[in-house]
Amino acid sequence: MNTIFISILIESLPFILLGVLISGIIQIFVSEEMIAKVIPKNPILSVLFAICAGVFFLACECGIVPITRRLIAKGVPLSAAIAFMLSAPILNPIVLFSTYIAFGNSWSMVIYRGGTALLVVIIIACILSFQFKTNQLKHEHIEHTNHHSHTVKDKITGMFKHSIEEFFSVGKYLIIGALLAAAIQTFLKTSLLLEIGQGNLSGNVVMMALSYVMSLCSQADAFVASSFRSTFSTSSIVAFLVFGAMFDIKNTIMLLGTFKTKFVLCLMAYIFISVLGLTLLFIS
Repeated sequence: MNTIFISILIESLPFILLGVLISGIIQIFVSEEMIAKVIPKNPILSVLFAICAGVFFLACECGIVPITRRLIAKGVPLSAAIAFMLSAPILNPIVLFSTYIAFGNSWSMVIYRGGTALLVVIIIACILSFQFKTNQLKHEHIEHTNHHSHTVKDKITGMFKHSIEEFFSVGKYLIIGALLAAAIQTFLKTSLLLEIGQGNLSGNVVMMALSYVMSLCSQADAFVASSFRSTFSTSSIVAFLVFGAMFDIKNTIMLLGTFKTKFVLCLMAYIFISVLGLTLLFIS
């Protein structure tokens, strides 16, 4: 359990550090007016813009949370921010390339994973845009920064100060989530899940549950998933790759510390249903 716990932390910390640093840059150097100019006013275009931004952003499902929180606090629409949060850990080039390598230079698995993830993100963004009209942050106070009255040195100092505060704010949730993931992996028998997941529906559900429990970084999960090829169907493996990169234990704990509980539970349910439905319908 101790080994798994430390490995999860070591795997996640670089991305958390990158995430809080970018969050600090957004807080100090990016004004609400700048974001308003960049983000399209049209809800559909704003979601597509967010997905494109996520494709070029190298982050895991944990490191992206503080960035998403800061973007929402700066006025980015909830649906667009969540689209960015869900797409970045799975549609970026490193994750797709690692999937290509892990499955023996197979483009089919890359297309399955990327295509399913893209459809899930669009579905979730559409649902959220209709259901939630407020930003859903647990702490809705928004800090406004005067971008004209500080010197560059003051801004850089403020950026690092904010990044440190953000790190300790989200870091405790990462530790709790990693500890839970390590405990479940240690005490839950994987063989039991393998026995349950022999049917089409049950296989997808079990693999999604396994990805949630294992809490793997999206840059490395394809290599673990490829080891299940002889046991589970392609549909189940794609469900593992898509759901785990969007939701896992440590990520859930961090989201619960950032967003309202009802919103997190709804988001998780929507993602679960979307991934399960799409993989069963379109992937054999």
